[in-house]
Amino acid sequence: MRIILLGAPGSGKGTQANLIAQRYAIPHISTGDILRQQGNPDQVDINQTMMNTGELVVDELVIPLIKQRLNQEDCQNGFVLDGFPRTIPQAKSIKSLYIQIVLEFILPPSLIIERINGRLIHPLSGRIYHKQFNPPKKEGVDDITGEPLCIRKDDKTDAIYKRLITYQQKTAPLIEYFHKKARNGCLKYFPVDGTKSVEEVSRILMNILHRVFFK
Repeated sequence: MRIILLGAPGSGKGTQANLIAQRYAIPHISTGDILRQQGNPDQVDINQTMMNTGELVVDELVIPLIKQRLNQEDCQNGFVLDGFPRTIPQAKSIKSLYIQIVLEFILPPSLIIERINGRLIHPLSGRIYHKQFNPPKKEGVDDITGEPLCIRKDDKTDAIYKRLITYQQKTAPLIEYFHKKARNGCLKYFPVDGTKSVEEVSRILMNILHRVFFK
């Protein structure tokens, strides 16, 4: 199961990628997590600064890291990609992996901003909460570890607008790129209504994946 989740920041990709990964026992590959966990402190600082201000990390840095991750043994039976590719060159860099399905999350910018503004993160695990839509059991702490939750720097207002603009400029062209591949029969492409609840979106995704992979 080689899956790409495509959508603007705050569209729900990370939450749904985790659910898909758990359901089908495949790794959730998050570009942001990989960039934050790099071993080179100088490069971590560069990447973190770019992400905090809403910039995309340049292809020359991110492509080798993702390809290295996808070559690891746990990806042999599939993976779900969240936050990669974000540009057409990135998509072309993994065309040899024969991506099977792209799921595009669609929702208006106003809802994206509302969602991001209330988002909370458990830094070590990447678990995502929301003050309104998916609150932790105890305010301000992770359900599993009890450790404090935080707001990511790139979820602050100035960075949110920058990230949305960057998405439209750099990532939105991927929609036509993948549509063309779908028309040519190279992969399956499904738009998903991202305005629905986490549970509803999950049901939609699981139904799509069941039809594609198990019928």
